[in-house]
Amino acid sequence: MASTNDLKNGMVLKLEGGQLWSVVEFQHVKPGKGPAFVRTKLKNVLSGKVVDKTFNAGVKVETATVDKRDMQFSYMDGEYFVFMDMETYDQLHIDKKAVGNAANFLIEGFTASVAQHEGEVLFVELPAAVELVIQETEPGVQGDRSTGGTKPAILETGHQINVPLFITTGEKIKVDTRTSDYLGRVNS
Repeated sequence: MASTNDLKNGMVLKLEGGQLWSVVEFQHVKPGKGPAFVRTKLKNVLSGKVVDKTFNAGVKVETATVDKRDMQFSYMDGEYFVFMDMETYDQLHIDKKAVGNAANFLIEGFTASVAQHEGEVLFVELPAAVELVIQETEPGVQGDRSTGGTKPAILETGHQINVPLFITTGEKIKVDTRTSDYLGRVNS
């Protein structure tokens, strides 16, 4: 148990029938009239749904113990992603649903943060940006600005993103794992 005064970003709360919610952001509000309260933005750990919730200040909320470990992605085994714990060398088979959007950016050897609660994998979190190679893209045509100066490109993971016209097949680029946005070239 914790007080709403102790909330931190990333903290996982157990609310409404045992559902797990991660604190995305919070704000303590002390109005001129009436009691203080805490306005929060919570994300459902399993479904990804984001809701706004208000708590009275000082109210006790149940926290969930979430074990986050850095694990290395090893390979695909059918529908499962196999991760290896770098300390114990244990292998963990994780369902596609738990991996979520991180699957678009995973290649062998990448390290990701795997969050577990009572032995169940909740989600897989990648760094904010990763470096990947462009597997395929059309050559950019000089003067073609009808698409805002971008063109589709397929990453080595098979995920398609938009990149500037000057990017060519085989180049290594930096990609934002949250939005799939192109962030820049990687000079090797």
